[in-house]
Amino acid sequence: MTEEIIKANNPLTRLLREKSWILADGATGTELFEMGLRAGESPEIWNETNPLSIKKLYTNSVKAGCDLFLTNSFGSNYCRLKLHGAEADAFRLSQLSAELARDVVDKEPSPIVVAGSIGPTGEILEPIGNFTISQAVEVFHEQAEGLKAGGCDVLWIETISSLEEFDAAAHAAKLTQMPFCGTMSFDTSGRTMMGITSVQFSNFVKNCNENLVAFGANCGVGASDLLRTILGFQTDTLPLIAKGNAGIPRYSEGKIHYNGTPELMADYACLARDCGATIIGGCCGTTSTHLKYMHDALQTRPSRKVPTPQMIENILGKFSSNFDGTGETQKPSRSSKRKKTR
Repeated sequence: MTEEIIKANNPLTRLLREKSWILADGATGTELFEMGLRAGESPEIWNETNPLSIKKLYTNSVKAGCDLFLTNSFGSNYCRLKLHGAEADAFRLSQLSAELARDVVDKEPSPIVVAGSIGPTGEILEPIGNFTISQAVEVFHEQAEGLKAGGCDVLWIETISSLEEFDAAAHAAKLTQMPFCGTMSFDTSGRTMMGITSVQFSNFVKNCNENLVAFGANCGVGASDLLRTILGFQTDTLPLIAKGNAGIPRYSEGKIHYNGTPELMADYACLARDCGATIIGGCCGTTSTHLKYMHDALQTRPSRKVPTPQMIENILGKFSSNFDGTGETQKPSRSSKRKKTR
C-alpha cells in the first residue's frame, strides 16, 4: 500500500474533509489520578489491571463531544516500561490500549477517531546522548505495531522535544504503514527542551514522510504560550493541532491543580481555531468538563480574524516570557504567511 493511499483512506483524513474543526481529548493523567492512579504508578499497566477505568476515561471524552481521543499508551514503550519492570509487555499493553478504545467507539453511531498515543522514550538521543537512532526506531516500531494490532486509526506522536526523536518515531510509523500525527512540546520562550522553535519544526515536517496527516503543539506552559507557538507555525498544506494545558499548575494538598477554568478553555478553543488550528484539544489539567465547554463554544461561537499575541494575552493571561522562540518579541500578521487549511 502506497503512502498516499495510507494517508487518504484513514478515518481522520476523511473527517478533516467533512469538518472545519475537530475536537480532540484532554488529559489522560489528570483524569486517571482522579480515578485512583498513584504517583509513580504506570498508567499503561492499568490497561490490563484496571480496564474499566480506561474505558471510562475514553467514554468521558466521547460524552464531552470529542471527535478524536488518544489511547492510554503514552509511555507503553520499552524504555518507559522498563522503569516498572514491564518492558517485555510493551507490545501487549499498547495493543490493549487500542482494543479498549475500539470497544468504546465501535458502539457509537458517529465516527470517532482512535489515535494511538506515542510519547518520548525518555532517553537522550545521539549525538548529545548515547541512545542511537536505530534503537529509538526499534522501540517506537514495537509500540506502533501494538497499537496497529489493537485497531487504532492513526498514530499520535506527542510531547517530543528533539527533531531526531520525532524523526525516529515518524520512521517507525512508516515501517508500520500507519498514518500519523505529530506534536512537539514548546516551553518557556517558545522552544522545546532541546531548543527547537516552531519555525524549525514546521520546516522539518515539510520533508517528513507522506503518512503525516497533521502536526502541531501540545503541553508546554499554558494556553497563551501554546497559541503563540501555533501562530509561529508556517504551513499551507497540513492541518494544525493545538492541545494546550488547562492553565498553569500549582501544588496544593498533595495534588497538582491547574488554574484553567472550563470558561477559559472555551475561550482558548475558539482562539485556537482562529489561529488556524483544525484539531483542537487539551493537555495537562484538561478534564471532560473542560472539553464539554470547549465543544459548546466551538459549536456556537463564530470564527473571527486571526488574533494578535496581545489579544491572546488579554483573554487567556500573560505569556511566560517576552519571546516566542524565533528571536522576535511579537510575530507579524499571519495573513501573509499562511491560510487556514480546513
